Amino acid sequence: MRVLVTGGAGFIGSHYVRTVLTGGYPSLAGAKVTVLDALTYAGNLANLEPVTGAYEFVHGDVCDTELLADVVPGHDLVVNFAAESHVDRSIDGPSAFVRTNVLGTQAVLQACLDAGVRKVVQVSTDEVYGSVDVGSWTEESPLQPRSPYSAAKAGGDMLARAYAVTYGLPVSITRCGNNYGPYQYPEKAIPLFVTNLLEQGKIPLYGDGGNVRDWVHVDDHCRGIQLVAERGEPGEVYNIAGTAELSNLQLVQRILDELGADWNVVERVPDRKGHDRRYSLDDAKLRAMGYTPGTTFDDGIAATVRWYADNPSWWKPLKGAR
Repeated sequence: MRVLVTGGAGFIGSHYVRTVLTGGYPSLAGAKVTVLDALTYAGNLANLEPVTGAYEFVHGDVCDTELLADVVPGHDLVVNFAAESHVDRSIDGPSAFVRTNVLGTQAVLQACLDAGVRKVVQVSTDEVYGSVDVGSWTEESPLQPRSPYSAAKAGGDMLARAYAVTYGLPVSITRCGNNYGPYQYPEKAIPLFVTNLLEQGKIPLYGDGGNVRDWVHVDDHCRGIQLVAERGEPGEVYNIAGTAELSNLQLVQRILDELGADWNVVERVPDRKGHDRRYSLDDAKLRAMGYTPGTTFDDGIAATVRWYADNPSWWKPLKGAR
C-alpha cells in the first residue's frame, strides 16, 4: 500500500502522516508514505521529526502538473490536505487561495485520474457552508461561503464532485470543524492565545466575542478522514463534527483557566470583515459508519496547552518569523 499525502508537513496533514507511520490506522499497517509539500510558511518538516526517515519527502507545489505526473503514479491512496487556510490572510491576498485551493485541487484530481489512483480524499472545511444561526449543517446543506478562503475551498469541493460524477474518480470529500492540537501554526486562535499568554502577551479578541465555532481535536479529524478513505463513496461528502461548540468568549475563558490568567490580558480588536457568526455540523452520516470522537474538549485543550508550554523551541521561531 502506497499513500501520498499532499500538504503532509502542515498541521493536520503531519498528524495524519505521524499516525499512519506509528500504526494508528490498522488498514495502513506497513504502508509506504510519500509527503508532498511546498513548505510555505505553514509547512514545517519539524512537524514530522517523530517519524524522520520513515517517509519519502517531495518538495513541490500541487499546482505543478509535471511534478504531479511524476509523483502520483503508483500510489493507492491520495489524501489532499494541501491548502491555504487562514481566513485573515485570504482577506488580504485572495489570489494565493484561489491558486492552491482551486487550481491546485484540480491539478491533484487530474493527476489521480491519469494515474488510476484507487481512492482520493479531498479534505475541506465547514466554512464552505457559510454561517448558521440555529441548527446544524448536513452534507445536503447549500454552500454559501463568505470569505475568499471558504469560497476557494468550496470551488475545490465542487471540482472533486465533478471529477467523481464526470470521470468516475473515486474521490470523497470531508468537511470538519475548527481543528486544534499540537503542531498548529501559531497564527490560529488556540495556539495564538496560548503562546501569547506564555510570553506574557495579550489575547486579541475579535468584536464582541460572540462568534461560535465547533472545535474538533486533530486526532479525531484525522480518524474521520481515514474512515472515509476506507469506506467513503465516490462523490459523497462527510461532515466531521467536533465535541464542543464554544463562543470565542467561552474559548478564551477556558484558555485563561488553563494558564491561571485573568481577563486583564484580553485585548478587544476590531471584528474581522465578513466574520461568520456560527458554525455547526451534523455528522450523523459519518457516525452511522462507526465514527465517534475520542477526545473530549476538556482533555484536548488541557493537553494542547501543555504541549505548547513544553515545546517553545517549536513555536518561538515561527512567531519570530511572522
